[in-house]
Amino acid sequence: MKTLKLIAVGIILLASSAIHAQVSVNVNIGTPPSWGPVGYSNVDYYYLPDVEAYYDIRASQFIYFGGGKWIRSRYLPGPYRNYDLYSGYKVVLNDYHGSRPYSNFKNHKVKYYKGYHGAPQKSIGYKGNKNYKESKKNYNQDNGNHGGNDKGKGNGGHGKH
Repeated sequence: MKTLKLIAVGIILLASSAIHAQVSVNVNIGTPPSWGPVGYSNVDYYYLPDVEAYYDIRASQFIYFGGGKWIRSRYLPGPYRNYDLYSGYKVVLNDYHGSRPYSNFKNHKVKYYKGYHGAPQKSIGYKGNKNYKESKKNYNQDNGNHGGNDKGKGNGGHGKH
């Protein structure tokens, strides 16, 4: 009888730890990147006009066209590996929740051309580089901007098509 109770307690402990582990994993899925714009929930994708690519928030992957097809990758393609995601403009696609944001690429490319900028946007986090934070702080102080915007670059909710 004592052995049966120990087995039952062991199963309960094992099951509860498995449930807890699953919850921890699911909490991190779909977390916007630190370079993403502040203030948006229930958004699945950003469009990055300067690199003509999308970012899938749920999968933490970039989507770009290469070799005749759309590619999903944790990294931008080689020519854009040094692209500054913090200061680059992000179009928030708040009206698209499918799995192929590039189905609207022709419209996005025309409407949000390379170099396109809309309303100022604040990033969720700051670039890990101390010099970046310091230069950003000095820029904001010199220009009377105390909101922390990335030099006026970004998207203040633009994404309506």
